[in-house]
Amino acid sequence: MRNNGTIYIVEDEKDVADLIFRTLSSYGFIAEVFRTGQAVLRAIELKKPDVCLVDLMLPDMDGLDLVRKFEEQANMGVVILTGLGETADRVLGLEVGADDYLVKPFEPRELVARIKSLVRRLQRIKELAAPHESSKAQFENWTYDIDTQNLISDDGEVEQMCSTEAQLLLTFLRAPNRILSREQLLDEYGLNDAQPYDRSIDVRISRLRKKLEKDPKVPQLIKTVYGAGYLFSTKIHWVEN
Repeated sequence: MRNNGTIYIVEDEKDVADLIFRTLSSYGFIAEVFRTGQAVLRAIELKKPDVCLVDLMLPDMDGLDLVRKFEEQANMGVVILTGLGETADRVLGLEVGADDYLVKPFEPRELVARIKSLVRRLQRIKELAAPHESSKAQFENWTYDIDTQNLISDDGEVEQMCSTEAQLLLTFLRAPNRILSREQLLDEYGLNDAQPYDRSIDVRISRLRKKLEKDPKVPQLIKTVYGAGYLFSTKIHWVEN
C-alpha cells in the first residue's frame, strides 16, 4: 500500500486513538500513537512526522503548550483535536501555531480529508519555492531561508515559521506590491482547504505581522487594502546560499 505520510497521534483516550490509528492506516498513512506530550516530543527528536494530531486535554501538559513547542519544527503540520468548538477556541488554536482544527466528534473521512489537505499544503510550500534557484529572500531588515523556514533579522534574531505561515510568506514574496484578495489567498494557494470558518486567513495574517512588523497594529509590510485584500509593500532580493 502507498505511504501517504507519517502521522503522530497524541491522544490519551484509547478508543479515540485506536479509531484514528485504524482509519489513517486504512488510507495508507503510517500512524503512531502517543499518550502524552512528553512522549511525542521525545519521538520527534528521533524522527519528525509529516503531521501531528494533538488532543488539547493531555495528562501531562496543556495541548496548546505542546503546539507552541512544535513551532520550532519546520515542515511539520499540526492539527488540533478537541471537544471545544467555539470560534474563540479555534482562533486560539491557530494563533499558537496549529494548521487546522477539528472538533470532536468528527467523521473519520473528514479527518482524512483534512490531513490530505494539509500534506498538500506542505508540498505546496516546496512548489512555491521551486521556481527560484535562490533559496533566500531579503527584504527590509529580514532574510527568509526557504530551506529551513527561518526568518532572520539583520541583528541575528531568528523566527521559526510554521508550515502555513511559511506558505503565506512565500505567496507574498512571489507577488510583492500586488494586491492579493482574501479569496486568492484562500483558494489559489490552498490556505482554506478544509478550513472550518472564514477567519483563518485573518489569523494567519495577524501571526505573520507579529513576526515581521515593528508595530503589528500599524503594519508597514503587510498592508490591508480595504475592500480589496492585502499588499506586501517592499522590494524582494533573491540570493543563493
